[in-house]
Amino acid sequence: MRAEFERYGLASFRVLVGVLQLAGSTGLLVGWFFYRPLGVAAALGLTTLMILGVGVRRRIRDPLLKQLPAGLYAALSAALVYLLWPC
Repeated sequence: MRAEFERYGLASFRVLVGVLQLAGSTGLLVGWFFYRPLGVAAALGLTTLMILGVGVRRRIRDPLLKQLPAGLYAALSAALVYLLWPC
């Protein structure tokens, strides 16, 4: 991952992105089982992070196949927003 972030030109953000991903996944777990608003916020954050990931991949002109995982994770996170949203 270190080499990938250097390739993106975002080496200084590697630790921040990792912390945000861990916080988001923890927030999803807590939100799913205990406090739905936290889950919604975490899913929104992860959706935003993955959309930005797709944008970075597009900016460095990666092929579509390399952009696909971030796009799928963005869609999955958006689906979790929908599922966790209070009815």
